[in-house]
Amino acid sequence: MPSTEPSTTLVVFDLVGIFVFAISGALVAVRKGLDVFGVLVLAGTTGLGGGFLRDVLIGATPPAALEDWRYLMVPIAAGLLTFWFHPVLGRVERSVNVLDAFGLGLFCVTGALKAMDYGLSPAPAALMGMVTGIGGGMLRDLLAGRVPTVFRGELYATPALGGAIVVVAGTHLDVPVGIVACAGGGLCTIWRLVAIWRHWQAPVPTGPASV
Repeated sequence: MPSTEPSTTLVVFDLVGIFVFAISGALVAVRKGLDVFGVLVLAGTTGLGGGFLRDVLIGATPPAALEDWRYLMVPIAAGLLTFWFHPVLGRVERSVNVLDAFGLGLFCVTGALKAMDYGLSPAPAALMGMVTGIGGGMLRDLLAGRVPTVFRGELYATPALGGAIVVVAGTHLDVPVGIVACAGGGLCTIWRLVAIWRHWQAPVPTGPASV
């Protein structure tokens, strides 16, 4: 029988990740010239989209975003903060990218842990960790009329999947959840930060496309 009560640690990780991702979504909306409603929509979509997809896919319904008021208030707060102070946040976008990498690490951990709580086997649980990390950003980019970041050669999905695999493997080896979370989240975050710093790209096709 799956556990239906998330731990306090899991909720805290989720909320911090939502806040960070919501800021990145709100910044995209500001740069697109959207009004305050558009900023809040993209903030909410980015912060909640991955977890929403995960919850629907694993049968954790209603999704946490619809069941716990905190999951709605956090992206609203992040969106309003960005709407009012976007000049400052825009100037420190490098720091926002760092926070985004930490958010990715947090979400790949919470996604994998929650999937295992709901009885998923290792491979699907790792995939759910990746989906939790990248889902919101994909929805954000689609709503903003952009090709999603994960399809543009940036190493984003791969670090999330790698971190989730570490979480799943550690959990099945009965490693304490705190150590598992730090190891998986740390791997994902560091991998993503190094990829940004070194401009690492995923392989893309070369030469003309065949017709």
